[in-house]
Amino acid sequence: MSAGTGTTPEPAGGGHLEHGRARRSVRVAALGLVLLLAFAVVPAAVLAVGSAGFDRSRYAPPPPSAPAPASTMGAARPPHDPGKPTAVVVVGHHGANVADALVPFDILATTGAFNVYTVAPERRPVPLLGGLDLVPDLGLAELSAMLGGAAPDVTVVPEMPDTDPGTTADDAPVTAWLRDVAGEGLVLGVCTGARVVAEAGLVDGRPATSHWYRLAGLEEDHPSVRWQRGLRYVDDGDVVTTGGLLSSVDGTLRVVERLAGPATAAAAAADVGWQHYSPGVPATLPAHAVTPTDGAVHVLNLGFRSGTTTMGVLLANGVGELELASAFDPYAEGKVARTLSLAADPRGVRSRHGLTFVPRAGLDAVGGTDRLLVPGSGGGAEVTAALTAAGSVGVPTARLHPRPGFAFDGALQDMALATDVPTARWTAEILEYPAADLRVTGRSWPWGPTLGALALGLAGLGVALAAIVLVHRRRAAPAPPRR
Repeated sequence: MSAGTGTTPEPAGGGHLEHGRARRSVRVAALGLVLLLAFAVVPAAVLAVGSAGFDRSRYAPPPPSAPAPASTMGAARPPHDPGKPTAVVVVGHHGANVADALVPFDILATTGAFNVYTVAPERRPVPLLGGLDLVPDLGLAELSAMLGGAAPDVTVVPEMPDTDPGTTADDAPVTAWLRDVAGEGLVLGVCTGARVVAEAGLVDGRPATSHWYRLAGLEEDHPSVRWQRGLRYVDDGDVVTTGGLLSSVDGTLRVVERLAGPATAAAAAADVGWQHYSPGVPATLPAHAVTPTDGAVHVLNLGFRSGTTTMGVLLANGVGELELASAFDPYAEGKVARTLSLAADPRGVRSRHGLTFVPRAGLDAVGGTDRLLVPGSGGGAEVTAALTAAGSVGVPTARLHPRPGFAFDGALQDMALATDVPTARWTAEILEYPAADLRVTGRSWPWGPTLGALALGLAGLGVALAAIVLVHRRRAAPAPPRR
């Protein structure tokens, strides 16, 4: 011990040893961080690119080189019966969600109790989610002329792409029309169509609901609205709002019930195969939350499958609107694949209740798809030609509605077979499809996207390790002798 201190002196060089250990620890930690970032950076970049590309494709406009033929644009709309109430589904300049628009349309038209039309600021083809191009029945000016300036009895407001104010594709014409005209009738805001209804000022200080995944954002953007959770619809007199997507079935049946009676609503529910009609009161929704599994499935599909998979969807005359929606919407909402509308006739097709749709490609494009989806249970020359085209190039085909029932039953079952069960379950939750009805089989996990992400991560890790080894060798190489 040192005299007068009672302490033991450090061994010579001890401080240097501790300092060396600390430096090695820092180097090891830094190396680990570099390798972790190298493993993550390539998959993250691919995810960012895939996400941006898929978002652009969701509401991509019809190709400018292929405008709707004049014969399609001049297609006759259903005759107007002044003795019936008029219901319209309004879509914006930049389109609308395919399920939000077509599911209520189909239910209302099925009843036979309404004049039912699709309307838009202008009568030109607009994209529904997933690339289904609709030719609206009427422009807003034509609707006003037909009704003598009066409001429709029912106006359905689906989700519309959220665009920047002042752009050519913004919602201003629709929100102004809702505020000044449509608000005099009954307004049905479907899913995040509640955003447009709120922007028109129709639910200020009033109860309303919307898709569970979007409610937090709506609460922030529209704090004056009394947003509700856990209900498939909220009926507040002249405004009815629904939860997400398939909750529109319940909200639309409520409108039918009020204007045409419970018996008509029950018959419509039976016609479309919906077993959950709840007369007089809204059915409840389970509490929803994004689990770690949901998040992983979402990221894997969005980043490592959606940009590489294309589902062809056959458009055939007479197909049901709800059946069409079930072919496009799950793949778009599940972030699984891009959908491409195909038809034998490039001039377009007419659906069961008279809507006009224009395909983006002919049957010669089947070979560029990964799977051909055939909505509807009908046959005919159009379906035969499509199946023949797919068979000639070896593209798998799926008849989505081989038996009666709710259209999304068969679509989700096929989705699970084409992808995997967790993807179908997550998509069903986004759709607000009743969990008790979901009976799917398929792969237990999205292994393809998982292995793709892992391979990209290992590639980035390999590049980083090679760079580290190269730098180390250069540092360890002896300096050339001086001359």
